[in-house]
Amino acid sequence: MDGSNPDEEVPAKYDVKRAHREFYAPAARDWVLVDVPPMQYLAVDGRGDPNTAPAYAEAVEALYGVAYTVKFASRRSSGRDFAVAPLEGLWWADDPAAFVAGDRDAWNWTMLISQPDWIDEAVVAAAVDAVRAKGRGSPSLDALRLTTVTEGPSAQVLHVGSYADEAPTLARLHDEWMPARGLTFNGPHHEVYLGDPRRTAPEKLKTVLRQPVRPDPSGRRTG
Repeated sequence: MDGSNPDEEVPAKYDVKRAHREFYAPAARDWVLVDVPPMQYLAVDGRGDPNTAPAYAEAVEALYGVAYTVKFASRRSSGRDFAVAPLEGLWWADDPAAFVAGDRDAWNWTMLISQPDWIDEAVVAAAVDAVRAKGRGSPSLDALRLTTVTEGPSAQVLHVGSYADEAPTLARLHDEWMPARGLTFNGPHHEVYLGDPRRTAPEKLKTVLRQPVRPDPSGRRTG
């Protein structure tokens, strides 16, 4: 016998996509206003075109390597398991028009993977050391951190299609939807990547687009 208690309840496997369905599986195909609570993430910062910047690929590799290591460590040490969350990204530029224009070299980014609230910095630091010990060290791994992102009121939409086709949707947000409601930017543009571009046709990719907003201090409102 292994000494386990058959009546002991096994914690349910945590999945952020189920716990926060409104932010990871929105039904809306048009912009809506949501209130996003503070959420915890693994994070790596960078700059430049994600299609060509080596730092971007390194950041994503480091995030997934640590995310899976944290998952298995949590399951071993506490019996609390969770599904590794989808990749997310915060994007910003000195001029927000860089996103509508597709000027990717001007983009700054922070790539993210959501973490359960019981994961702490010590667990992440141990996971980073474990990944590095496997010979997978990189500047992105050295820069990886655990952080909390607080967004609050945000405009959000589910975009179906290629990443390159997001510009008209963002232009409508910037030029019509936000001005009509007297809102302005209150943080970086946020994307949640629900599809794997390696396995999904571009026209079928699903991406949550989100923009934290606040009342425009100028008081301007159109429409």
